Amino acid sequence: MSDEKILLTEKKNGVGIITLNRPDKLNAFSDELTFQLQDALKEMEKDKEVRAIILTAAGRGFCAGQDLQSRSIAQEMGERPSLGDSIRRRYNPIVIKLRRIEKPIIAAVNGVAAGAGASIAFACDYRIVTDKVNFIQSFTKVGLIPDSGATFILTRLVGLTKAFELMLSADKLSAEEALNLGIINKIVGEDDLMKEAIALAEKLAAGPTKAFGLTKRAVNRAVFDDLEELLEYEASLQEIAGRSDDFAEGVKAFVEKRTPQYTGK
Repeated sequence: MSDEKILLTEKKNGVGIITLNRPDKLNAFSDELTFQLQDALKEMEKDKEVRAIILTAAGRGFCAGQDLQSRSIAQEMGERPSLGDSIRRRYNPIVIKLRRIEKPIIAAVNGVAAGAGASIAFACDYRIVTDKVNFIQSFTKVGLIPDSGATFILTRLVGLTKAFELMLSADKLSAEEALNLGIINKIVGEDDLMKEAIALAEKLAAGPTKAFGLTKRAVNRAVFDDLEELLEYEASLQEIAGRSDDFAEGVKAFVEKRTPQYTGK
């Protein structure tokens, strides 16, 4: 394993900053990165000096979702890993923690957020993005269903009609379109992203954070009360999709950079 840190943390002025650090992979999620993110969130939750949190990423992308190279290698070895188990162990704990931490969490989105990367951004409380950002529900491109809370949270952000369209089409959603749909809070220049995120986080950290936390708890009760149940249902459906011929073909086509030939099996 490389000595390079794939996740960075920093704490300053009441703000905890978590940075995904696989820029050469557009910060795609490996197993280790998901577990390190879980640990970082737990640490920030427990740290009483941290009163607001920023989640961001290094390089030109926020997160490209699951690292499909590892899926391709597994397939070449004749394996069909349990995607349901993977989601339950790796992604669902992150989504639940983002919603249940009673501290404001800001996603500072610096580039493309695709698949689980988009889902993670949606699970945060604020989303500040650059004008270069695209959100992509890329799951169906490889024969899978949206997971990591996407079917739950995106539907609540934009409504059933638009959410279903975005999930099935896997089209890019620009920063301007996301703003118009109410998915994000603000668009800023690339050079101003962290300055704006830190300014907001420090303002929140200096506020009545107990009241902020209780407000988040009330919002969760009103809007996200059955989040865990839906996450489990997503995982069970992904297990089925992950054992399909279409998923195997989707990953193979992605790695080979060609159009997949789906059979619906």
